[in-house]
Amino acid sequence: MIATSLSSVLLREEVSAPLELLHAPNMDAATLKVRNLNVHIGEQSILRDVHVHIPSHKITCIIGPSGCGKSTLLKTFNRLLETQPGARITGELLLNGENIYREGVEVIDVRKRMGLLSQRPCPLPMSVYENIAFGCRLHGTRGRRKVMRKVVHYLQATGLWDEVRDRLHTPASRLSIGQQQRLCLARGLAVEPEIILADEATSALDPISSRIIEDLFLRLRQQYTIIMVTHTLSQAVRIADHVIFMYLGRVVEEGPASEVLHHPKHKLTQEYLSGSFS
Repeated sequence: MIATSLSSVLLREEVSAPLELLHAPNMDAATLKVRNLNVHIGEQSILRDVHVHIPSHKITCIIGPSGCGKSTLLKTFNRLLETQPGARITGELLLNGENIYREGVEVIDVRKRMGLLSQRPCPLPMSVYENIAFGCRLHGTRGRRKVMRKVVHYLQATGLWDEVRDRLHTPASRLSIGQQQRLCLARGLAVEPEIILADEATSALDPISSRIIEDLFLRLRQQYTIIMVTHTLSQAVRIADHVIFMYLGRVVEEGPASEVLHHPKHKLTQEYLSGSFS
């Protein structure tokens, strides 16, 4: 009872206090440059001679038919792909000029700098509050007041606060799928990354929840670099600033969304956008 009362007092204090910008260090969002990237899984070639430039403070959408290597490319950015048995990765991936694949780079640090939002939400088996507090503590935040303040901030940032403020200590699994996805995004932001990776992050959601996530990304690009794999061309049209079109493990065309989506130069891109194949 005492613990519950203390929690309520802390909560009232943190909600009433003004929220300063918590991401000042990340206002210069990261840029990624990929040079001569090749990926093999066993004997199979998955990505071949990939060269791309991911601009900062933009939403980059990676598009292309199923099996073209979109998700594989995304997983090379945070070095998650190398956990797959038989994976061989060569080339350079420069995060703010530093090759994250060079010898001696701490993989944990790389992954902290890139928040990943998966196709289906994966909340931790704990309360709504603890899901985000976990991310805060992982980033080094200590003290109940500081953690509570950030929990409130990230729930507000993802539009969840008004929906869950009375359910902070209930299991996250009781939230709707759309709410769970936003909670996972809030947890990822709590680690204070520079880049948000989204792998088909709205494909399992209803249209309303999908649009909420899209609107969040449009706001969050002011502070982050966002890279999103999507099968939905209409989604890329709605939110993309930059587009990468892939086919059979290669980058066919990339550039500003206004050019790639509306004035594509490559015949393959033109055929894909016209619906000739998917």
